Amino acid sequence: MQLKIKELAKEYAADFIEVRRHIHANPELSYQEYETSKFVQQKLSEFSIPFEVKATTGVVGLIKGKNPDSRVIALRADMDALPIKEENDVPYKSKVDGVMHACGHDVHTACLLGAAKILSELKEEWEGTVKLIFQPGEEKNPGGASLMIKDRVLENPSPQTILALHVHTMMETGKLSFRSGKVMASADELYFTIKGKGGHAASPHLAVDPILISSQLVIALQQVVSRNNNPFNPSVLSITSFNGGNTTNVIPGEVKLMGTFRAMDEQWRFEAHELMRKISENIVHSMGGEVDLHIDVGYPCVYNNEIVNDAAMKAAETYLGAENVSESELRMGAEDFGYYAQEIPACFFRLGTMNKSKGITSGVHTPFLMLMKMRLKWEWE
Repeated sequence: MQLKIKELAKEYAADFIEVRRHIHANPELSYQEYETSKFVQQKLSEFSIPFEVKATTGVVGLIKGKNPDSRVIALRADMDALPIKEENDVPYKSKVDGVMHACGHDVHTACLLGAAKILSELKEEWEGTVKLIFQPGEEKNPGGASLMIKDRVLENPSPQTILALHVHTMMETGKLSFRSGKVMASADELYFTIKGKGGHAASPHLAVDPILISSQLVIALQQVVSRNNNPFNPSVLSITSFNGGNTTNVIPGEVKLMGTFRAMDEQWRFEAHELMRKISENIVHSMGGEVDLHIDVGYPCVYNNEIVNDAAMKAAETYLGAENVSESELRMGAEDFGYYAQEIPACFFRLGTMNKSKGITSGVHTPFLMLMKMRLKWEWE
């Protein structure tokens, strides 16, 4: 069967390159994937695969092999794009100004459609059922995975396990990587509002300076991780925005801070939330101000089930050769696939997309396929 899969993959490669380019050229933002959803539905219809729509733009297909009740495996792809203006000069460049598939979701969707076609054609040669999950909104809270789960995507039938891939722009094409256990971090958004008493900059004793208070708070917040978290448990707290005041001689009445908190352990994650609240209240109140902290709780950490990951990795080695399969590095980025991993055994692995010979070496969430320094070098020459 493996040989037949490879033959079909080679036969349909050009078709699914065009599928990927079509999706790339027609990106849609999170929870707005209406045309992408219709395109996926059209393809599944062409493949004679039954499907249903969930969470408005999500699509769920079902392929039944021999003895379909013996096992159910789910395969997931995300479909949304990012609010980035594409700067690539390619025929399939985004047709939507300010929107781009800069995180590889076009690749993910095309890969799952390709797998769907091949699995459907070979369904008399494998046992069980494959559930195809095309989900919206991976890039934006609350995460399309959470909405799909609420809409019972893991029911009727219930998969015993779920797998998904993600492009890895720093790994060469033709390679895959896997990691057992902790894979990616949880991600929470932090919003602080610090209120003081505004006044003349020449009379600070008559004001309650929220800029000074906020500066102390930013420094104190670094103790949340450095002095409370086990150093062998990866975690990051970064304040990324500090806004207050608009002139040189006025102490403002308010400052706003924003940041992100990442963790690999769910218990520590919520303990840290309480520490942030206590530290911010104590620091700000002691200096005469008031503080409001809103924590927008985002995606949970991604955890790969050891048994599922090992089986998937061994299958990849058999298919690609052990030399083309490696261990993924631990990453503090986040993925809403973590919601699925909380519900059933899961495996989230990486697909290499770097091609140095073609200059395709740029990271995700950028407007280019190639590194800017390489692009500039070529332009200068």
